[in-house]
Amino acid sequence: MTEEDLSESSQGLTRRIEELQRRHDQLLMEVEFGGERDYIVRELERLKRETKEIKKELVSLKKPPLIVGTVKEMLQDGRAIIQSSTGPDFLVSVADYLAGSEMTPGTRVAMNKQTLSIVKKLPPSIDPHIMAAEIIDKPKVTYDDIGGLEDQIREVRETIEEPLLYPGKYERMGIEPPKGVLLVGPPGTGKTLIAKAAANRTNATFIKMVGSELVQKYIGEGARMVRELFAMAKEHAPSIIFIDELDSLASRRLDQATSGDREVQRTMMQFLAELDGFDPISNIKVMGATNRPELLDSALLRPGRFDRILEVPLPDRDARKRIFEIHVWKMPLDDDVDLDLLASRTQNASGADIKAITTEAGMLSLREGLEVIGMQQFLLAMEKVLSNSPERGIRKQVMFA
Repeated sequence: MTEEDLSESSQGLTRRIEELQRRHDQLLMEVEFGGERDYIVRELERLKRETKEIKKELVSLKKPPLIVGTVKEMLQDGRAIIQSSTGPDFLVSVADYLAGSEMTPGTRVAMNKQTLSIVKKLPPSIDPHIMAAEIIDKPKVTYDDIGGLEDQIREVRETIEEPLLYPGKYERMGIEPPKGVLLVGPPGTGKTLIAKAAANRTNATFIKMVGSELVQKYIGEGARMVRELFAMAKEHAPSIIFIDELDSLASRRLDQATSGDREVQRTMMQFLAELDGFDPISNIKVMGATNRPELLDSALLRPGRFDRILEVPLPDRDARKRIFEIHVWKMPLDDDVDLDLLASRTQNASGADIKAITTEAGMLSLREGLEVIGMQQFLLAMEKVLSNSPERGIRKQVMFA
């Protein structure tokens, strides 16, 4: 091959390489543009969706508001008599698409503002305070954590647990199980602990309320909350309703009463009506607790409402020793700790006092840098916790509890 042929071949290869390089650059540009195009297409689709949602939200915001009402009566021609939230009653029509919906007296509905026609069926209304009363997590307290109340625990189990767990036993015997139990006794003796242990023992829904929460400012509000409380209990049956500080709700009725007292009485009468309305073999049980039983109205204490009234007294010596054992079993005790002596020297102390003594003894040991808790710490804690005034038994100082 001549030199001229080699030169032409080299020039041809050079041109081929340049052409391939241009094609390579062109392909790179096409790939980059294609990626950008896909990104632009995706962004366009996303913006279209957002625009559609915003337009939909604007349409809903421009809709006129609906009036909330309650069905009082359904007529045979398909119309309904409604008590509106504004006050008066109306005879209104029902939307065709709600023809198959069951609407009974008391059903909450939404009505068109202009025509007052029923356009939507609403769920029942339950006060947020009532919804919050349901205890979702089971209490961790068991009957083993309660000392010296064996008789009271046995009666609570017969009244609350067994009718929920074994209802057939009462049917075979031909008797109606008690509806509820009332726990009375001084503060700190374990009334609330018994209720928590009963909730732990059964799989029932546990609903806890303080009596003062059911007393409201406006007329009828307290009675409505009581109705909703029992309605929620029926919906979540089997259930246990525990009302603490019952004397704030069911105090004795007086001839001379203020408007506030009369509202409390209305709430109590609704509570009594709900107790009377229970089915005898019901899956709902009521527990109450108070440390002022002398303030309760006699209508609440008659048989058929709180069938069992259990006194939860201050613990005796054996019970105090058992309570000490319950609270110290995890504590590192010195060999000189004598629980019998501690139980004998804590006369008139409640279970809450004993728990405070054990806690205070532990705090004193931590303060002194000790690894174990000795008898000296318990005696100092006892002196601090039980230093009461001689007349009324009121603690003179604030203590750790």
